[in-house]
Amino acid sequence: MVLNNLSIVNFKNIQSANVNLSPKMNCLLGHNGMGKTNFLDAIHFLAFCKSAHNAIDSQLILHGQEFFMLEGVFESENGEVENIYCAMKKGQKKHVKRNKKEYKRLSEHIGLLPLVFVSPSDSVIIEGGSEERRKLMDMVISQYDKSYITALLNYNKALQQRNVLLKMEEEPDSELMDILEHQMAEEGERIHASRDAFVKEFVPVFQDIYQRICNASESVSVEYVSHCKRGPLIDVIRRDRAKDRIMGFSLHGIHRDDLELKLGDYPMKREGSQGQNKSFAIALKLAQFDFLRRTNSRTTPLLLLDDIFDKLDAQRVEQIVRIVGGDDFGQIFITDTNRDHLDKILTHFSFDYRIFSVDNGDIILKQ
Repeated sequence: MVLNNLSIVNFKNIQSANVNLSPKMNCLLGHNGMGKTNFLDAIHFLAFCKSAHNAIDSQLILHGQEFFMLEGVFESENGEVENIYCAMKKGQKKHVKRNKKEYKRLSEHIGLLPLVFVSPSDSVIIEGGSEERRKLMDMVISQYDKSYITALLNYNKALQQRNVLLKMEEEPDSELMDILEHQMAEEGERIHASRDAFVKEFVPVFQDIYQRICNASESVSVEYVSHCKRGPLIDVIRRDRAKDRIMGFSLHGIHRDDLELKLGDYPMKREGSQGQNKSFAIALKLAQFDFLRRTNSRTTPLLLLDDIFDKLDAQRVEQIVRIVGGDDFGQIFITDTNRDHLDKILTHFSFDYRIFSVDNGDIILKQ
């Protein structure tokens, strides 16, 4: 998949931009806070109908304006053109259209434009709670398996309803509780099966990429942890219903799944240096790219690389550049504050590239 043209109006600090893009490498150069990340986030919004960094859509509108609008012209490997339009006015719901036809459900759009966004905020995958690591799994699987999104929505709805019953002062209706627990177990088992299959295929690719980044000097591992591994999920959920009543929420289920990340035999969160943590997060995302490339109808995802070289030594930077410069990658967007970094990267590329200067929301082609 390739993004040929991107139009932006009143999105974050970008008042107006209409940019024709290289089908291979697009470099955005500028100081921090000038709008480089906002440009990448506009692409992310077109792919996922939401910002990568702000869950409140109304806060994405440029200060003093009443709306924002994004429009991208994409082209698939077989030459099909997809026009994707996203817009929102203050006080109204957002509108997302594919080739001028509005979606009834935004979930129908997910997966059409496969995309991987690597950014400094990825450190939360390692340093944050289990929710961040579940998001990593959900983000990948939902892009190639529509039934997964449905199962996740159904599970979360049953979970929320069960939690409401658990918080009641009077004893909740046992039949209703049984129904909700059956829904959680049924959908949860489906979700677990998808996550388990994903992790088993994903981990060897991740380990190979990390070995290449660190020049085979460190060993890393990822293990999927789930209550489903204790037996039938319905039994696991029901076993502690009395304890759940005391706590007022559901203690067991796939909403507590996690990924155990290790450097050698120890938790990455505790043992990793800044450079190792960043290398780990980048390897996770590049493995996500490889997985999507092979599973999403053989469509090559867009790769967005936001300020990825900070806190990395020269050797790791060189290895990452070699990886993304390979034939497996399609259209790439990369931001940096340092022109020297970009020049070193571009020496590895013999194909088309464009460099854009970003200054206070203005996007100007330099080359």
